[in-house]
Amino acid sequence: MNVNFNNRDPVYLQIVRYFKEKIAIGELEPGVEIPSRRELANRMKVNPNTAQRAYKEMEEQGLIYTEKNYPSKITTDSKVLGKVREELLIEAVDQFVTSVRSINAPVEELLELVRDKYTTAHDKEA
Repeated sequence: MNVNFNNRDPVYLQIVRYFKEKIAIGELEPGVEIPSRRELANRMKVNPNTAQRAYKEMEEQGLIYTEKNYPSKITTDSKVLGKVREELLIEAVDQFVTSVRSINAPVEELLELVRDKYTTAHDKEA
């Protein structure tokens, strides 16, 4: 569990985002057990209260569930799981649009640049 925390966002929300990304790419599958709060705090080198807050947030969002005296698990709710990927994509697009809007570039030009960049980056990974 390697997370590079930034100074802009609360750490607990960055932990939630980490879990969402792992769910979206399939590294954390539905129903799989996740580390205890204390274990997560040790692995990520954060305060246990921060880990607790992240788990509480994920439970409120329906990403994880905890049955009494059992480890927390990733939800098996397909609606919640489907929204995770969509939410991450919308967030990324919103950030992109906000950052390029002041340039007043035509949408077609932006789409072409994004397509080229995405394809080039994908080809390099393969």
